Amino acid sequence: MFSCGKNTDELSKPETVNDSTAVFGKVGFVFPQISEPVQTQILKWGVFEEFIDEAQKINGSTFEGLRITSERLVEYSDSLVKKIPDTLNTKPINSRLIVVKTRVALLNQTAHQSRFDSLALQQNIGEFNTAVTNLIVQLNEKFLKDDIDFQRKDNEESELKKQKRFRDSVFKIELQDKKN
Repeated sequence: MFSCGKNTDELSKPETVNDSTAVFGKVGFVFPQISEPVQTQILKWGVFEEFIDEAQKINGSTFEGLRITSERLVEYSDSLVKKIPDTLNTKPINSRLIVVKTRVALLNQTAHQSRFDSLALQQNIGEFNTAVTNLIVQLNEKFLKDDIDFQRKDNEESELKKQKRFRDSVFKIELQDKKN
């Protein structure tokens, strides 16, 4: 067999990252604010805070930092899915958690490939950021919706009480009219 003059060992060697100053993700990226009712619930879900802390570290990290952080995120995302508090255990939140877990796995896989692909890493970090943002938004919306439902229930109860008082007063007046 003839070759183009290059040794086959040279062709099969994976690219290595020598530039330790390369930064990945969006520097200064901030996830949405977590509402107060959600914060009280995530106190029961201790791993969530650690997960968010690690998720923040992804943006603006070096390649080596990205590899280490992505490994931790895999562990945290597994725990998030397994140990979700009952009040947060809804289908929309569960589906967002599954997406986050998938995005973390893809990010970790890309960060640990033998061939370095910075474009794929950037894309996976962007999709991971979107997944975490959607999870936080869904958590906030769940409590917002619960507040609206609770307010609606209170309004219905007060309206029923008003109607009952009105009917009772009308009934009393009719009784008085019949006596007279």
